[in-house]
Amino acid sequence: MIAIRAAQPGDAAAIAAIYAPHVLIGAASFEEEAPDAETMRSRMDASQSLYPWMVATQGEEQGGVLAYAYASAFHPRAAYRWTVETSIYVADAAQRRGAGRLLYGALVETLRAQGFTQAVGRIALPNDGSIALHEAVGFRRAGVQREVGYKHGRWIDVGLWQCELAQPATPPQEPLPFKTVGVRRG
Repeated sequence: MIAIRAAQPGDAAAIAAIYAPHVLIGAASFEEEAPDAETMRSRMDASQSLYPWMVATQGEEQGGVLAYAYASAFHPRAAYRWTVETSIYVADAAQRRGAGRLLYGALVETLRAQGFTQAVGRIALPNDGSIALHEAVGFRRAGVQREVGYKHGRWIDVGLWQCELAQPATPPQEPLPFKTVGVRRG
């Protein structure tokens, strides 16, 4: 059984291990050096309890981490604070087992409960699996940035996928911290 929960500091090594192949071999990440567990722990801490970091595990609390997803600020300027950028990475061994869809769906529902209005995902193209995952949880294609990244000897396009989380209110309420809302599932 796949369980979804908030990421904990002790998950940092598993998160770093899931991410490393995407950095070193793949093009899903434009980082060129894989961050270690301490760096991942620092990134989790930097979310300032506003933005969710979540994991999918095999079984309840003690199960191994199959995937992780998180949200971050879309842009540092204050007027963008109701919009988030989302990311998800699934371990190779967990591909096509449903963990990614369950986890990403929970992330979207959590962001809705927090009061964010838009989520944006960036996908290095081509990546049919990531496109299918984003669209399965409500994201729609919003554009393509042509040849914006250079990795592994080639230029890479980045697709933008956007999910409307809520109708924007005027004036909007401030988003709630993740620690207040907790993990939500649809």
